[in-house]
Amino acid sequence: MMKIKFELNNKEYVFNEDPSKRLLDILRNNFSLTGIKEGCGEGECGACAVLINGELINSCLVPLANVHNKKIMTIEGLSETKRGKLIKDSFSKAGAVQCGFCTPGMMMATEALLNKTAHPTVDEIKIGLSGNLCRCTGYNMIIEAVLLASKEGEGLW
Repeated sequence: MMKIKFELNNKEYVFNEDPSKRLLDILRNNFSLTGIKEGCGEGECGACAVLINGELINSCLVPLANVHNKKIMTIEGLSETKRGKLIKDSFSKAGAVQCGFCTPGMMMATEALLNKTAHPTVDEIKIGLSGNLCRCTGYNMIIEAVLLASKEGEGLW
């Protein structure tokens, strides 16, 4: 057991836990943050994506020890922000949500992308979302959602 201090969705925590446990499991089981999904468990699908110090990271690959003194944002935390609400509305308007399994990871990838490039091109969006798999939408509606968020969120990113 090790004391690990981190900020989760803008709240500070000191957590005494096995440092080798996956961040994904801690977030789901200890904090009941179920927007994070385990799809592949190998860092390939993006369903467990979170922001760690603003970088998009697959939480299934992160041991708890690696988040000591870091800031973690999950889809639940993002959803509380103006930017998160805009992304959610954009996904809804563009019809980019079908089964919903990939949606939290796609929204986190959108936030990470728009935070770096406020007005991305279609090619930049494809690269920004490339670590996230969707089996329902065919990606076109998701790309439209990102373009819409970029346009309607003028000045937020």
